[in-house]
Amino acid sequence: MKTVSLRSIWWLSTLALVLTAGAVYAAEHREHPGRTHAEEHPAEHPGTAAITPDEIAKTITGFVTADSKLKGGYFVIYDAKKKEPLALTLVRIHKDKITKLSDDLSFVCADFRTPAGKMYDLDFYVSHPEGRNMHVSEITIHKEAGVPRYNWVKEGGKWIRK
Repeated sequence: MKTVSLRSIWWLSTLALVLTAGAVYAAEHREHPGRTHAEEHPAEHPGTAAITPDEIAKTITGFVTADSKLKGGYFVIYDAKKKEPLALTLVRIHKDKITKLSDDLSFVCADFRTPAGKMYDLDFYVSHPEGRNMHVSEITIHKEAGVPRYNWVKEGGKWIRK
């Protein structure tokens, strides 16, 4: 009968410990813990489907609502032309005028009203570089009381602000 040396036992124990620790680490440090590989990496990326006007409108509504809660119930934007802040309330988002400017940028206009009743048309630019990871990237004052500060023209198949 062969005897097993203390050194062999130590090496086997160490190897078993390393393999167990590696398996535990791999299970705990997956890209998305608790999900299978197929769930972590689906065949079709959820951001590949076209973004709908409702999704863009919801992004803008959420942005305006969150900002208004922080600022006394009004959406506040600085009017650089008049050099003053405007306190506004959202009236409506023009879902029918949502325009795709590029693969990862859309824009839509929305009507706002001051407490005194003056109307403003703001253009919201919504970035969506990673599918549905949408966020408002720019806001401009397009019209004040129906008078445009700039216009949109189509050049070379793309809409340009002039």
